[in-house]
Amino acid sequence: MDHFVGIDVSKATLDVAVLPDGESWTVANDDHGLTELLPRLGALAPTLVVLEATGGFELLAALTLANAGLPVAVVNPRQVRDFAKAMGRLAKTDALDAGILALFAQRIRPEPRPLPDEAALLLEGLLTRRRQIVDMLTAEKNRLGFARGPIKRDITRHIRWLEKRLAEVDGDLQDAVTASPLYQAKAELLRSVPGVGQVTTLTLLATLPELGQLSRHQIAALVGVAPMNRDSGTMRGKRMVWGGRAPVRAVLYMAVLVGIKHNPILRAFYERLRAAGKPFKVAATACMRKLLTILNAMLHQNRKWDPQHA
Repeated sequence: MDHFVGIDVSKATLDVAVLPDGESWTVANDDHGLTELLPRLGALAPTLVVLEATGGFELLAALTLANAGLPVAVVNPRQVRDFAKAMGRLAKTDALDAGILALFAQRIRPEPRPLPDEAALLLEGLLTRRRQIVDMLTAEKNRLGFARGPIKRDITRHIRWLEKRLAEVDGDLQDAVTASPLYQAKAELLRSVPGVGQVTTLTLLATLPELGQLSRHQIAALVGVAPMNRDSGTMRGKRMVWGGRAPVRAVLYMAVLVGIKHNPILRAFYERLRAAGKPFKVAATACMRKLLTILNAMLHQNRKWDPQHA
């Protein structure tokens, strides 16, 4: 018999529901609770375990279960909520949410994806901190133009301190990549592409572990650069991209802005689209998708940048 498990994650607890048995229980969201949970799920040999992404609270459980060999899928909470509404399940408690997740696993069967390892989690944390520091620097530099007297001196000192911290975080990021031979090899492949710099490379390594393991259609949909149809009856709407992984799209966009000037493949593709009358944003998004496809193929084939092959 196939068993499907839904786990509703909160900061303190994990609410577990199993279908078709209808069994449910709660454990602590810590090492002790997972030590209790693993044997019970192992005995069930579930077909699929589904958790929602909850801002990081799900990571310990997801990684522990995946490392134990269980098929784990971490899904978008919006998808699950829309599924619950479609099923007429409007009430919301932790136990009910776990049941909905189990039903989602049984009916939808999302595909388990590779989960980030410890090195990827470290990279992602450092990248998040880097973005926070850059945001603070931008805010302080904006304030500097209107500041006077002692306030201006204070902001100037803070900017210098933030710039020092930014350099230190960049050093920590480089050390994290150097410490992993696998990441170092992948980074060398990615950095060989004109337009792909350090931040783009690190973001891809940390937040897109599926790169090189999926088809070009799957990776484009996962990142959110695949155009979606908006047709109904006689209406033909514009194809639009939505969803996906925003940090990855952000660095791909910046890489494309550089690439359409310095990467011959992207430049020719971009110019052809613009000559055909495509707006800048449409052409840039298409270039993002093309760049992602190239990077995906390079990692899959373990091949450095080659304009002829690309």
